[in-house]
Amino acid sequence: MELDNIKKLFDAIQHAFKKGRYRLTLHCLERCIERSVEVEDIECAIEGGEIVEYYPEDKYGPSCLILGYTAKRRPLHIQCSINPVWIVTCYDPSEKKGRWSKDFRRRIKS
Repeated sequence: MELDNIKKLFDAIQHAFKKGRYRLTLHCLERCIERSVEVEDIECAIEGGEIVEYYPEDKYGPSCLILGYTAKRRPLHIQCSINPVWIVTCYDPSEKKGRWSKDFRRRIKS
């Protein structure tokens, strides 16, 4: 996907968040409890985040992986469907040693 289109896509996701037009899947809610992630953490990470991966052929429709940081500077990866905006899952990439580059933007191929 072209950089300009990714920017427009992310702007639309951020706009949906600002308007409260998003939902969390049951899977995401379970992972949030398991991983001590609050909804406010997700909102903060989306507000200042960026798309690091795009999945146009995801099984439930196009989605993307967003990297952002909580107010306490904890990194979060948030998988988000695009239309409608559903948060599929989230996790702290620093807890997945060896899977991500130091800046958490690139997946390390094994």
